[in-house]
Amino acid sequence: MQDRTPRPEELEPIERAGVDELRVLQLDRLRWSLRHAYDNVPHYRRTFEALGVHPDDCRDLADLARFPLTGKAELRENYPFGMFAVPRERIARLHASSGTTGRPTVVGYTRQDLTTWARLMARSIRASGGRPGDRVHVAYGYGLFTGGLGAHYGAEELGCTVIPVSGGMTERQVMLIRDLAPEVIMVTPSYLLAIVDEMERQGIDPRATSLQVGIFGAEPWTEDMRHEMERRLDMHAVDIYGLSELMGPGVANECVETKDGPHLWEDHFYPEIIDPVTGAVLPDGERGELVLTSLTREAMPVVRYRTRDLTRLLPGTARPMRRIEKITGRTDDMMIVRGVNVFPTQIEELILRTPQLSPHFQCVLDRQGRLDTLTVRVERRPGVTPESAERAGAALVELVRNTIGVSVAVQVIAPDGVERSMGKMRRIVDHRRAG
Repeated sequence: MQDRTPRPEELEPIERAGVDELRVLQLDRLRWSLRHAYDNVPHYRRTFEALGVHPDDCRDLADLARFPLTGKAELRENYPFGMFAVPRERIARLHASSGTTGRPTVVGYTRQDLTTWARLMARSIRASGGRPGDRVHVAYGYGLFTGGLGAHYGAEELGCTVIPVSGGMTERQVMLIRDLAPEVIMVTPSYLLAIVDEMERQGIDPRATSLQVGIFGAEPWTEDMRHEMERRLDMHAVDIYGLSELMGPGVANECVETKDGPHLWEDHFYPEIIDPVTGAVLPDGERGELVLTSLTREAMPVVRYRTRDLTRLLPGTARPMRRIEKITGRTDDMMIVRGVNVFPTQIEELILRTPQLSPHFQCVLDRQGRLDTLTVRVERRPGVTPESAERAGAALVELVRNTIGVSVAVQVIAPDGVERSMGKMRRIVDHRRAG
């Protein structure tokens, strides 16, 4: 792999600033954001007053813990525009979440918000190893989903050449990678694997392509998945983090020189870790639920948003901003099987330790009588015989039992037997909800 570390002079001043300077900037911006939300969003005025707090009470960053938490439910209750803090005519763009569990979450941006987003995405792409002049193949979905357009405008801001492919049409993705020779690809990790499988089906060696950097987000993925992608493509696999409620992708990003967890862009987002049950703020280094507050957002300031992502805050390394440990699970993705907490990423990690099995899998939950059951449906790798795959499945059963402490069934199926996704992979199929 080529060295893609950005030179120090290419970084923004805030990326080289000291922690004390960063904290002063954060407090100033936090006080502005709380006042902006209180003055212009009726929901925040009501919830602040219900707790007996006022923006003027925030005299220190630690005072943020006194303010109310915000969840997806509150955003949906104020659907579609109730959380906006500027008049409708100042809204330059609308995005929305998929809304698979209820009303979609609508988010708005002023022109300044869009400029901020593009600059943070450019910062993220540069941190990943992207350079001005690189060709960037964007295979995130375009439209209401924030991924495609966020990547697109960030790459343009950095000075790259954008190839706006969007998701789907996997054979065409391979043709464009072969013919247009991009150095960077931005895509979900699960869909990249589908693209690689198609390359190999066509007799193309993925390691011989032009790709040097892959920027992967929108779903949790493991260190073992990183090694799998870097081995198969001979490129840097870098994690990008974001969520539409705060902005979109580009809230945090790994640095290619360390690949040790995404650095939060703390000049625009203030992080906390809370106990997901009690809501108490936890000290840096303890694992819990990530909560984020926007510091510069005009159209839709967000105060203490519960991301549902489980992680911990770690000191900065390549940048002064704190890192989040790689997201390996969400509170709403956690499966409880006979009293044991299980995350899909735990299953993925064990599958990737089993050479005969591919990373394409699903966790199928069902109920027999009063007991929950978990079946892991996983593809065998091409060229692996059914007999060898059956032995690998039995080995996976033992790995799960000994590592996670739960009994599962494993169903090893032929290649291409698990449904492919153009975006986020559907890792959990819960038949219990239909019962």
